[in-house]
Amino acid sequence: MKTSIRMMEQWISTKSLLIRRKLEIGRHAVLFLGMTLLTLSASIHGLKPECIKDDCNPTGSQTAVFFAALYIIALGTGGIKPCVSSFGADQFDETDEFERKKKSSFFNWFYLSINIGALIASSVLVWIQMNVGWSWGFGVPTVAMAIAVVFFFSGSNLYRLQKPGGSPLTRIFQVLVASMRKYSAKVPSDKSLLYETPDMESNIEGSRKLEHTEKFRFFDKAAVETETDNVKGMVDPWRLCTVTQVEELKSIVKILPVWASGIVFATVYSQMSTMFVLQGNTMDQHIGPHFEIPSASLSLFDTVSVIFWVPIYDQIIIPVVRKFTHRERGFTQLQRMGIGLVISIFAMVVAGALEVIRLDYVRRNNYYDRTTIPMSIFWQVPQYFLVGCAEVFTFIGQLEFFYDQAPDAMRSLCSALSLTTVALGNYLSTLLVTIVTDITTRDGKLGWIPDNLNRGHLDYFYWLLAILSLINFFVYLLIAKFYTYKKVTGKPR
Repeated sequence: MKTSIRMMEQWISTKSLLIRRKLEIGRHAVLFLGMTLLTLSASIHGLKPECIKDDCNPTGSQTAVFFAALYIIALGTGGIKPCVSSFGADQFDETDEFERKKKSSFFNWFYLSINIGALIASSVLVWIQMNVGWSWGFGVPTVAMAIAVVFFFSGSNLYRLQKPGGSPLTRIFQVLVASMRKYSAKVPSDKSLLYETPDMESNIEGSRKLEHTEKFRFFDKAAVETETDNVKGMVDPWRLCTVTQVEELKSIVKILPVWASGIVFATVYSQMSTMFVLQGNTMDQHIGPHFEIPSASLSLFDTVSVIFWVPIYDQIIIPVVRKFTHRERGFTQLQRMGIGLVISIFAMVVAGALEVIRLDYVRRNNYYDRTTIPMSIFWQVPQYFLVGCAEVFTFIGQLEFFYDQAPDAMRSLCSALSLTTVALGNYLSTLLVTIVTDITTRDGKLGWIPDNLNRGHLDYFYWLLAILSLINFFVYLLIAKFYTYKKVTGKPR
């Protein structure tokens, strides 16, 4: 009987891995389809709009194809991006001391590779698009994507594939429903009486058991056994959950405040594509008599900063800090993110200080009505460089934190959750600009951010972001102080 059950479990496990592999193929196929459609929209006569100089008038169908390609790319990216970092980290065996140390460095080099790609995209590909054509500009990354897919799947037999543990959202809702059903149940003082599988393995596929914690005790009600829970020897997961399943939900709830603290940081990060660009548009963008650099291209210095700081952090800072803290990773993950938050405050202070100097230059020379002033745009480089440095601490720290603190079977979900801070940071930035504009333009005033920045006070907006970042940092300190890292026991099923 036991042999038959074990054979059935192995068959289900094999089927689950095959399904997961098909999903991986599907995600990459969707992204490649979107890239191909985007390339065709810039190459084929019927899909490419007719342009006279810089004036293009696409038809409705051409516009539809173009936006369909963008949405397909977004869908494919959303399927791949949350999984790729956790999949890469899964290749390291946590029980092996050597591999465990290497896994910590993986997140640094993974983020470095992303930024090397971004550097190529914002320099080489932009040059191709502007000087060769958009069809080549889109075609080159499409071919690169095809090559990447081939390389990825050629190593399929070498990968360590974690067994899928089912829907994490279903397990979360099961705990919520079970705990509400038993809202009047009394949690025993002896936590060993709470329901859990008797052996060392968790009943969640590919997941280790989690030790019971005292926080959010209401959810423990879901693991309280009652006489009606066992019906004909079967346990209804919507009425009775294991301690590990309850602790999964607790882990997610504990992570949420840390996640929320990253939104303000992402708001600062979003200024590189918004206010930094507007600020740069008012400054001299020339390099020599003939070359002009677009203000949006200055974000290259953020990418260069990341490429510079990742090796410094991994090869110099961590070994030095390790000597003092005696921790394998040097800093804890929460300490690392906190350092990034502090650096982001300095980035806003530097940006604000530059704007004060720029406005003073405008006043002294009466340049109020000039589109640009003779002040080099490269004075913006320090603020871009500081944001890049903050990224290395906070964004990479987030990747590692959400992977490490997520329950084993919820790592991709938590990685996806960490990425939402960037989107919400952009929304918060838009909301702040809307509120600031509405308040500061009352009674006929120009406001902080008018069309002519020479007559505005963009520096006030930077000071506002610096203050919000400082408040966010102090809140983060409280969150970090009371956060308890997860504790696992046993081995994955």
